[in-house]
Amino acid sequence: MQKLPFVQMLWMAAIVMLSLGLVGQFGLGAVTEPIPYSRFEQLLADGKVAKVTVAGDTIRGELREKLPNGATSFTTQRVPVDIAAELSKHGVEQYNGAPGMGPVATALSWIMPPLLFVGVWLAASRFLAGGRGGGGMLGGGLLSVGRSRAKLIAETDVKTSFDDVAGVDEAKEELREIVDFLRRPEEFTRLGAHMPRGVLLVGPPGTGKTLLARAVAGEAGVAFFSTNGAEFVEMFVGVGAARVRDLFEQARESAPCIIFIDELDALGRARHASPITGQDEKEQTLNQLLAEMDGFDRAVAIVILAATNRPEILDPALLRAGRFDRQVLVDRPEKKGRIDILKVHLKGLALAHDVDLTELAALTPGFTGADLANLANEAAVHATRRGADAIGMGDFTAAVERIIAGLEKRSRVLIPRERRTVAFHEMGHALVALALPGADPVSKVSIIPRGIGALGYTLARPTEDRFLMGRAELEAKLAVLMGGRAAEMLTGPDISTGAADDLAKATDIARGMVLRFGMDAKLGPVAWDTEEGRFLDQPGAFWRPRRFSEQTAREIDQAVQATLERALDRALAVLRRNRTKLDEGAESLLAHETLGAEELPQPVPEGGGEVRLAEG
Repeated sequence: MQKLPFVQMLWMAAIVMLSLGLVGQFGLGAVTEPIPYSRFEQLLADGKVAKVTVAGDTIRGELREKLPNGATSFTTQRVPVDIAAELSKHGVEQYNGAPGMGPVATALSWIMPPLLFVGVWLAASRFLAGGRGGGGMLGGGLLSVGRSRAKLIAETDVKTSFDDVAGVDEAKEELREIVDFLRRPEEFTRLGAHMPRGVLLVGPPGTGKTLLARAVAGEAGVAFFSTNGAEFVEMFVGVGAARVRDLFEQARESAPCIIFIDELDALGRARHASPITGQDEKEQTLNQLLAEMDGFDRAVAIVILAATNRPEILDPALLRAGRFDRQVLVDRPEKKGRIDILKVHLKGLALAHDVDLTELAALTPGFTGADLANLANEAAVHATRRGADAIGMGDFTAAVERIIAGLEKRSRVLIPRERRTVAFHEMGHALVALALPGADPVSKVSIIPRGIGALGYTLARPTEDRFLMGRAELEAKLAVLMGGRAAEMLTGPDISTGAADDLAKATDIARGMVLRFGMDAKLGPVAWDTEEGRFLDQPGAFWRPRRFSEQTAREIDQAVQATLERALDRALAVLRRNRTKLDEGAESLLAHETLGAEELPQPVPEGGGEVRLAEG
């Protein structure tokens, strides 16, 4: 149970005491009617008063019968008469006097209302500020709205080192200079050199940018200020700029130190990048950041690290020399890097003897460090679920399939006609991939529904990392994507909606070949769309002027359509040549639901020749 702060406990006790005092003072909870003194004399003369208490100038009493409004007690102000004689005269047997308020009670009656008002005001101000800020009566609330939200981590609390970061050796080498500068700044100033003011870590999500920043702080042994770009921006104008100033003031007091700003694009988006934005709070905050980066002394050992996966939308003023003048790419790891990352994440796990890190790295091209950490956890969960004593290679394979294709949906039962359509569809993909040179090898085909909408899947993964793709490889990939639709066209008079995702992916590839890669003979080697809004697999800008005519746009659409039609014709030719294998493979898939690489029928390769075996 979470303990309340001491100040809050004091306020709660004061409110309870005040409430009890009000109850005792005014008799809250009883039906009491204030009456004039003359009415009290009349009730007294009629013998209706049963009990009376006199406290100073106030008379409170209880009646023998209810008043017309239902009241059973009354209160009135006494007049200077002998009240005791009057009570005895009219037969009131019980009457006494109550002591007046003592000095403490009188003081509390004057002090508690102002204190209660001040407490309500402080609580309201803290609520408007989001309940955050420093401690103390004046540290929080509205008075702390301009304070930096950065978390200060002491140099002794940062336990991360470069040994905890794997797969990004080039980025680590770049950042070792920052560590050396923070440890021995005199070595750099001896010859007049100086380190960059800021280092920008650029890379896709999950590649370890934040982990690298913490490793730099841990290796250098200095204070570490960690914040997020979105924490500077508020609805109140001027708050973001005040937080930037406060952050740099704290950094100067704690130098040598590191300031880490994650998701810099939330703060440093290019000014006037959109026609619907103007001078607003974000621009003022960015201007203050630019001024602070220019203002601090180079002799002060302060390094600014920032991370983003959208560098193309950053303001050019941030990237010029003197600010973030060094950019470090933290990209997806290659095969060797994935092996190193797997060694880190598999440390401490109970692994079976058949686990081969090289084979596992070959199954995971394109995986980031976060993906590999998730893979290790999913494999451990899968092994635990089946009651195993160690995590085997089959558990890792199942984890890869779950991450790529989604969770199995065995409860999703297909009718026989749909199940047969899915079997021929997936077998069409597999046979075209096995028959075409340059296509990725098929390791598994299944008609078990997975994920949100996948009724089956064909798992084809490259065996090596690729950084360039030729036109022949792209055309083979298009034909493989069209293999499912081609199989449906050959086996029935109707086609289904199962190829929707295949067509979308194929259209993207075909448009890229025509628009960006200049692979269409008629349109020539021209980049009609340079995709200025795309970087690191991020979506492009929402608005961008078209830089070609309507006639060219029509020719582009025709070229894309022709490319896709050629891919479909190629897939149809392969499946017609291997029609018997298509039928056999689909029937086997219907019987077993899942087929491995060694169980797939081997088609006649395109152009004849020997049959190419499927690689695992």
